[in-house]
Amino acid sequence: MWIRACSSLWMLGGFLLIIYLGHLYILAMVVVIQIFMASELFNLLRRAHEDKRLPGFRILNWHFYFTAMLFVYGRILSHQLVNTVTSDKIFYKLVSKLIKYQMVICYFLYIAGVMWFILTLKKKMYKYQFGQFAWTHMILIVVFTQSAFTVANIFEGIFWFLLPASLIAVNDVAAYFFGFFFGKTPLIKLSPKKTWEGFIGASVVTTISAFVLANVFGHFQWLTCPRKDLSTGWLLCDPGPLFKPEYYPLPGWLSRWVLPWKEVAILPVQWHALCLSLFASSIAPFGGFFASGFKRAFKIKDFGDSIPGHGGFTDRMDCQMVMAVFAYIYHQSFVVPQDYTVEMIINEILRSLTLEEQQILYTKLGQILQERMENSLHFFSLG
Repeated sequence: MWIRACSSLWMLGGFLLIIYLGHLYILAMVVVIQIFMASELFNLLRRAHEDKRLPGFRILNWHFYFTAMLFVYGRILSHQLVNTVTSDKIFYKLVSKLIKYQMVICYFLYIAGVMWFILTLKKKMYKYQFGQFAWTHMILIVVFTQSAFTVANIFEGIFWFLLPASLIAVNDVAAYFFGFFFGKTPLIKLSPKKTWEGFIGASVVTTISAFVLANVFGHFQWLTCPRKDLSTGWLLCDPGPLFKPEYYPLPGWLSRWVLPWKEVAILPVQWHALCLSLFASSIAPFGGFFASGFKRAFKIKDFGDSIPGHGGFTDRMDCQMVMAVFAYIYHQSFVVPQDYTVEMIINEILRSLTLEEQQILYTKLGQILQERMENSLHFFSLG
């Protein structure tokens, strides 16, 4: 318990520092956690005897891993990368070319890995090698699916990364304490220590925490502003209607006898936070149950020992993976405006067109607008 508490405090302190440093450092943290998770999962099905007979097989696993990383992050961060290098014309052209041919580069890197795998096949080792090949691809799907959504959440605004992650942490801690002090009724056979009392108590605490934390986080532009490039500078932006308070009058008896104010200010994003809390407390824990069943199947206690008292990074990320995907889908479905806005069109232009193409578009738009203004003036003069 003491080791677990100390390592939790160290992790919390490091996490808060990285949040303060900003988007790029959070991205770096996600990448580091990814690498630890992949390493833990790669080692899960390894057999030392077979590995000795297959020199270079581990390097092949990491070749597939970094190819997948180049593909996923190249697709997600292309817009931010282009915006970062626009001041240097030569570097801008180089980056634009890399982004344009990124899919081709990744494809041939992957094909090279497959060819490497085929050329290293050995008699009496086929089953083990193909098992490792399939296991590697499953790891890539699991790790990069959730991390891709996590990175997308970060650049939409740290708020959409921090709030879901905080809700999972609150739910875990609350479930532990409610289960420890009040738990009597088992919840699920896969995790005998999980109880209904812990589950219900954690749900209530998580819902209340979501409403409060959304209000606290929503007042900091550093957390709510989206990042359009890969710089680390301070952010200032219009927070938008989601982060502007709306005032609700309180009933007369409540303001007269209980509370000293007549109205209460609520950020619209707090209502969205309640939806996230419902998922974090009722569905995301099944990521943990799945991991528990997985570990039982392989007869292991933890995925690794990277974090003293907690096991491996995979042990801590099981629910976070489920939550990150939901947070992104919820944000895109219910928060982002579904109609095209001027900002969305400009972002698409910056992402898809080169600097020269943007200049041509600017000139064409100027000509079209000038023609329309001349036609309008001509129409009014006739009238």
